[in-house]
Amino acid sequence: MAQCVQSVQEFIQDSFVPMVAVLCSEDADRVTRKNNLNFSELLRPFCRLTSEGHLRDPNNQIQVVKNLKICVSNIVTEPPQQAVTRRLLSEVVSASQPAEGLVANVITAGDYDLNISATTPWFEAYRETFLQSMPASDHEFLNHYLACMLVATSHETTPVEQFQKLSQEQHRIQHGSECTYPKWFIPNTLKYYVLLHDVSEGEEQRAESIYEDMKQRYGTQGCYLLKINSRTSAQSSDEQIPDPWSQYLNKSNVQNQELYDEGLTGMVNNSVENNISTSEADEIDISAKGFSLIDVTPKTYNDHPLRLDQNRAYMDGIDTLRAPISEGKKVPGTTSTHGACLTLNDHDRIRQFIQEFTFRGLLPHIEKNIRQLNDQLVSRKGLSRSLFSATKKWFGGGKVPEKSISELKNTAGLLYPPEAPELQIRKMADLCFLVQHYDLAYSCYHTAKKDFLNDQAMLYAAGALEMAAVSAFLQPGAPRPYPAHYMDTAIQTYRDVCKNMVLAERCALLSAEILKSQAKYSEAATLLIKMTSEDSDLRSALLLEQAAHCFINMRSPMVRKFAFHVILAGHRFSKAGQKRHALRCYCQAMQVYRGKGWSLAEDHINFTIGRQSFTLRQPENAVSAFRHILLNDSNQAASQQASFLREYLYVYKNVSQASPEASLPQLPLPCVQSSATRVFFGHNRRLAEGEKQAASHVSLDQEYDRELSQQWRELEEQVVAIVNRGVLPVTFQPTQYCLNSQTDNMRFPLAVVEEPIIVEVVFRNPLKVPLVLTDLSLLWKFSMKDFTQSQGSELKEAVSNERDVQESFQKDLITTEVISEFYMNPEEAKVVDYLLPCIFFLNLGSVFSDGMFVRGRQDLEIQGPRLNGTKEEKTSVRHGPDRRLDPIITPPMPLLEVFFINFPTALLCGEIRKAYVEFANVSKVPLTGLRVVSKRPEFFTFGSHASALTPLSPGASENCSAYKTVVTGSSGPSSSGAAATLVSPLDFGARGDGPQSGVVEIPLPDSVLQPGASIQLPMWLRGPDREGVHEINFLFYYESTEKTSKMSHRVLRHTAIICASRSLGIRATACRSNTLPKHSEEHDSSMLVFVDVENINTNEAGVREFHIVQVSSCSKQWRLHNCVNPVGDKDSKLTSRERGKLCFRATKCRNQEATSNTTEKYTFADINLGHEQIISSTTPCADFFFRGCQSTEAKRGSTSGGLSFGPSGSQTDSEGDITSVVRKCSEVDLNIIVLWKAYVVEDNKQLILEGQLHVTLQTIGKEACSLSQKEEAQEMVLLKFRPELPPPLVRPSLEQLSHLIKTNLHYPESYDHPFPQKSLCMVPVTLTLSNCSMADVDVIIDLRHKATSPEMLEIHGSFTWLGQTQYKLPLKAQEVHKLQLTACFIHAGVYNLGTHRVFAKIANQGSMCETSQQSSMPALIVINSI
Repeated sequence: MAQCVQSVQEFIQDSFVPMVAVLCSEDADRVTRKNNLNFSELLRPFCRLTSEGHLRDPNNQIQVVKNLKICVSNIVTEPPQQAVTRRLLSEVVSASQPAEGLVANVITAGDYDLNISATTPWFEAYRETFLQSMPASDHEFLNHYLACMLVATSHETTPVEQFQKLSQEQHRIQHGSECTYPKWFIPNTLKYYVLLHDVSEGEEQRAESIYEDMKQRYGTQGCYLLKINSRTSAQSSDEQIPDPWSQYLNKSNVQNQELYDEGLTGMVNNSVENNISTSEADEIDISAKGFSLIDVTPKTYNDHPLRLDQNRAYMDGIDTLRAPISEGKKVPGTTSTHGACLTLNDHDRIRQFIQEFTFRGLLPHIEKNIRQLNDQLVSRKGLSRSLFSATKKWFGGGKVPEKSISELKNTAGLLYPPEAPELQIRKMADLCFLVQHYDLAYSCYHTAKKDFLNDQAMLYAAGALEMAAVSAFLQPGAPRPYPAHYMDTAIQTYRDVCKNMVLAERCALLSAEILKSQAKYSEAATLLIKMTSEDSDLRSALLLEQAAHCFINMRSPMVRKFAFHVILAGHRFSKAGQKRHALRCYCQAMQVYRGKGWSLAEDHINFTIGRQSFTLRQPENAVSAFRHILLNDSNQAASQQASFLREYLYVYKNVSQASPEASLPQLPLPCVQSSATRVFFGHNRRLAEGEKQAASHVSLDQEYDRELSQQWRELEEQVVAIVNRGVLPVTFQPTQYCLNSQTDNMRFPLAVVEEPIIVEVVFRNPLKVPLVLTDLSLLWKFSMKDFTQSQGSELKEAVSNERDVQESFQKDLITTEVISEFYMNPEEAKVVDYLLPCIFFLNLGSVFSDGMFVRGRQDLEIQGPRLNGTKEEKTSVRHGPDRRLDPIITPPMPLLEVFFINFPTALLCGEIRKAYVEFANVSKVPLTGLRVVSKRPEFFTFGSHASALTPLSPGASENCSAYKTVVTGSSGPSSSGAAATLVSPLDFGARGDGPQSGVVEIPLPDSVLQPGASIQLPMWLRGPDREGVHEINFLFYYESTEKTSKMSHRVLRHTAIICASRSLGIRATACRSNTLPKHSEEHDSSMLVFVDVENINTNEAGVREFHIVQVSSCSKQWRLHNCVNPVGDKDSKLTSRERGKLCFRATKCRNQEATSNTTEKYTFADINLGHEQIISSTTPCADFFFRGCQSTEAKRGSTSGGLSFGPSGSQTDSEGDITSVVRKCSEVDLNIIVLWKAYVVEDNKQLILEGQLHVTLQTIGKEACSLSQKEEAQEMVLLKFRPELPPPLVRPSLEQLSHLIKTNLHYPESYDHPFPQKSLCMVPVTLTLSNCSMADVDVIIDLRHKATSPEMLEIHGSFTWLGQTQYKLPLKAQEVHKLQLTACFIHAGVYNLGTHRVFAKIANQGSMCETSQQSSMPALIVINSI
């Protein structure tokens, strides 16, 4: 149960108080009416005693009475009617509502935080009113009158005679046969004579004399002189006297008026809800239900000359019942002030009068009656009781076992005569209970209970059980535990046997309060739930609510039981007409069911809240409740959902009509998935026209790819950094054309004036009912700001298209697309695209369902990403802004459109194709600074403006060749030598592996593209070196000629998809030439290059054959000199799966030594194998060579021997760098370009394709090949979680050290010797040693080595060297040394002279051992015998 203002002891004591009746004369009533009070009302605020009282019990022990309260009321001769009592209880509950602004009690139970009212004042008011309105019964005496005050005034002619008349009237009421009500405690009722003196009118001396006469007649303890009305009219306007009657009577007439109107409204609404017409509702007998607002006039006792108002006594009784009402009812429009003629002294006199009456009249009277009853019981029942006990013992009967209620006969109608000893015991128990003598009361109740059970007088027994349990609980010191089973038996008896629900309810209220005080909430809840029934909805509602509070106040709160019983209470409140309390209960239960997956329960609660709120004229709450039903994914059937929707539309329409001037309200349907909203900043691009293919750019049809978006951002950062001299501006903001939930929306997006903005909104219909949306449009708000200032100050107030903008001004500012009709099927998600040229809320227009329609709006409220940067953000939940719907409109900017002409979709690997690109400026602003950037710069080129213009040959123009060619005279491989050309990589846009490697400036006339102008430029494409499907991204960058503060540039995206097929596979190897220079001072300057070409095309594209038309070289140090292949060997034609090998002689470039400014240039040498020479040093051959090498180096990283297009300031390494010196001995750095033509049959036509493949030779003896068709998977790199020691110094490898010395043997190929005449043949041999390194080398020649294998001996035979067989020679850098040797033979034959071994090491490197040098080719000599 909820908390109460009073403790349980105070509550029980105030529920059972001594009853005192009042009879007033006509003049006494007139005197008290001056204060707008009758006499009983005048005394009511002072009826609680502030001091202790004393009396003696039958054992002569003093009993202290604390905090005693008496009840003074006018005599009512008719018992309260049931209908009136029900109406009064309903009014009490209606008038008591939760106070506004009262802090609710927050209860935390598990995952629930419930805001629950800690107190229930409506229940306490109901309980107090219910207990005071109980009619007096014959089976108990607690609410019988103990005394009667007879009141007359001193202004009457003969006050004594008036007292006699009042005394006779009281006697007639108590003992007359015509009056059965009210009930009196004892026949000899205490009569207390009160002389009322009006100070403002009467003479005080006369009052004193009358009072003296009264004391002589009635005794000093039986009368009292009460002086009131001491306040004059002059004093009433000056002094403010407190009004203690307000808390017992009606508080304010305004509240009464509201209650009256509310009651009438409730009646009408009830009739409407139950489909009853107003006329029919007027005829309903609502009094039977307790809902009537019309006072019922009861029957009164016979007329009496002392009564001015025939119905006054009855109405005073009703007023007594109304006493606890905090907000009672009066006739609307009247106002009243209580105690206007009373002063504070008068208040004290009244308080003193009550104390005198209680201490000197009432308590002595009760004490005397207790003694008398005790004496009577002892004298009357002593003998019979002892005889009865002896009889029981004689016949073996000890204690009589108590029978169960079902075994007892229904003797609820058994009545005892007034003088019965059993009733005397009960009377004595009640007297003791009223004066707080609970020990004696419990003994008497317990004794009476046994007697009543023996007589099977169940009504009397239940009453004795009830009060015995209460007395046991109230006994000081708690000598015995609370007998809860007494109460359970009493409740069951009242309800099932006696059929008296009023007494059963009283018993349940008392027991539940006691159980609650003992923290037995489960037992209290069970008891309260048992008392619910169909005969009283109000009682059931209140008890169910209290049971719910018991569940929530347990040590382990039972939250769901609380919510379930609160809903039951709300239902019963609704049936009882208590709409406000019903609404409150459902709102409390909603806290438990919300968001827990109980969708059906949520729907029911929200639907009920909506209906109750609408009935109580709270349309906003009703709309909100119905809105929740429609927002959630409901599991209801389609018909039920349609009913919910109709209810909502009806309520929503009434709310809209009530305030037509207000802004458009929010609509719950359809559901807007705000996070899925996409915003596109762009124009309607022109589609492809003929052979023109438009740039793909960005569209709403494309799905967002985070990795791809990051690639576009990196490309944009790369080109912006180059434009800004290698530094990315601090204010750089990457361009985002389409904003969604995955993009970075922390910054304000930029849009250009007069360019459209498309907003894509995702709608979802959660219902199983179709919806039709009409007149959909976006609501926008626009603020003009000056961004040239630092803070961007606003120039004008913000304008919007919702209400406050004129139509003409709207159209001039922003044009918004309106969708006339939009149909949504049940449970369908649908996308809507809104087009507006520049700026938003979502106006849903009208929502139709079953012929009903409403108009409203939905705001696109998008929650930003959760912040997780700082410590505070990590430990709390904070979200950043999402600016996708807050664009900044910038001044006009140029707008570029790009079209590709003859752009291929399929290429062979290395194939060269020429296409055209059209650039069009479709804006009103000039365009400049046009650039293109790509991660695949080797795929395309726009040509080199610095390359020499070479006239095209007729064959080239006829075959539409992409190369520049010249006609040559020879028809086979050239043996005379290749033409060489010096080229700088800077002429072709090659700037190393820095950020500029992929950025290309597109040449424009005067560097500007005017508005509306367009230009076509050639573009060469080269097929990727790997087969497969390739996506190549182009980012076109351009600027405006007029700089703006917000948008510095714009970009256009294009993704080209190319399918690459196999063409040729190239493998190349470089070998040292054995020929040495003729003079020793000359350096070694030649080597052999073997090029192996294989046709690896699998004929997917119908390729017939490939022709190798030319092989070119490009290097800073080497060049191809001539082709070694025989002139007549025509091996340049390769069909499918064929392979050919070409051999070329390469020499060093001599012009590099002539001029120093050529160190940054490359030498191109062309060896033509056909009729035309392709100029490889011009576009597009040189472009793709430099771009291909540039891309390869960027992927591979800066490695030794790689291409470097920047200044070569470190061409000569220091002598101390041994590793570099050794490495350069075997380095070649020669690039081979193989140019080919392919003959393809397509659509019965033969096409000639051409292309080029690149091979880079870096090391002698190491085979190099074109890019493999399938890249090898990269090895996994292990993560390192701790720093390691620095790597050791890299030493040259054995392979590198084996190339330091080059050797060559000079000897005659054939030698004749007469062996018969001379057995030894000695042949002179010259060994030439050449130092290939740039460092001094120590060389050891060992001639003692011989071939030991039998095969070698069998093939070549054995010989020996004569003379010195081991030499140690120092060779300087690039030095050539000749050594004379002598070989000795003893037989004729073929001999291999290459049996010597050469060891070398870098000079002055003591820790380095000599390394064996690579042996030369076999040196065979033929010895002939003559």
